[in-house]
Amino acid sequence: MKGLYYQLSAVQDEEKFIFQEKEQGSPPSDYHVKLQVKACALSPINTMLVSKLYPEREFVAVGREIAGLILEVGSKVSFFHPDDEAVGILPLDSEESGLCEVVWVHEHHLVHKPEKVSWAEAAGTIRDGLCVYTALHSLAHLAPGRSVLVMDGASPIGTLAIQLSHHCGATVIATANSEEDKQYLDKLRPGVARVIDLSKSNIDLAEKCLEETGGLGVDIVLDAGVILYNKEDHVAKRKLQPHKHDIITLLSAGGHWVTREHNLQLDPPDSHNLFLKGASLSFLNDEIWNLSNAQQGKYLHILKDVVDKLSCGVFRPQLDELIPLYEAKVVMEMVQKNEVKKRQVVQL
Repeated sequence: MKGLYYQLSAVQDEEKFIFQEKEQGSPPSDYHVKLQVKACALSPINTMLVSKLYPEREFVAVGREIAGLILEVGSKVSFFHPDDEAVGILPLDSEESGLCEVVWVHEHHLVHKPEKVSWAEAAGTIRDGLCVYTALHSLAHLAPGRSVLVMDGASPIGTLAIQLSHHCGATVIATANSEEDKQYLDKLRPGVARVIDLSKSNIDLAEKCLEETGGLGVDIVLDAGVILYNKEDHVAKRKLQPHKHDIITLLSAGGHWVTREHNLQLDPPDSHNLFLKGASLSFLNDEIWNLSNAQQGKYLHILKDVVDKLSCGVFRPQLDELIPLYEAKVVMEMVQKNEVKKRQVVQL
């Protein structure tokens, strides 16, 4: 079956994304279902993680968030029947691209798609929803009355984080990286308590957050990356991200910092400040659910809750216009370089 793949060993001038025919590896088990893909969302590939886990692999399948119609089911499948509509995330080691017309998927990677949810909405929300749930519920223990700071609130993940926080009764502060992002966040309903535009000069994030919380600090911080060092070139490159010291300063007593900065380094004074506040630091890696089967039931429960909240209007994702399959390669190159703001979904 022909699909889109990322070439890990590609040199600088060589094409990294290629369409190619790929023979099915191991035959499907009795627990697999045959899915006709209707929509597939595009997300950046974590090449570092894939290279470490699968060093012998040359190609990585592109397009893991899929929604489609079940055509066949294995003899031991218990959750699905032919003609059911499903949505899910292909495992990290999947050899089949979600941009194929038909894929075989283990039933434990799928949940039922509500009828009122479109194929594109389901595929475009499932992974970001999982990421937000992992950050706010599994790691930060979100509860009513808490304050939440969402960095880059106008991003696909940031938007869902704001919506889930509001749904749980939390007060939300969000940052914007441009005037356009600020206008978008100002129009969100329920409204954000304060939007902090980091593109403006002389903005002190910690000061603004402490001011908004009456000096108590923010209970939960979900960042989009932080500045680790004070080198001028580093700061200039990532000026729209806060310094790690700012995050620690604005945290409340007993606060939770959830970071997407995979190489975060804390100096002893930083750790001491976290200790004095009784605060916690968690690393957000949404792939952990697919790397271990220890909490498979909880994983499927989260996926089901994501599509249920999508169905009832709690989640209102940021989706771009649907992409035809022949444009997937060009768009995926932009996604990998982080050159798009909205979630990109391919319609098959």
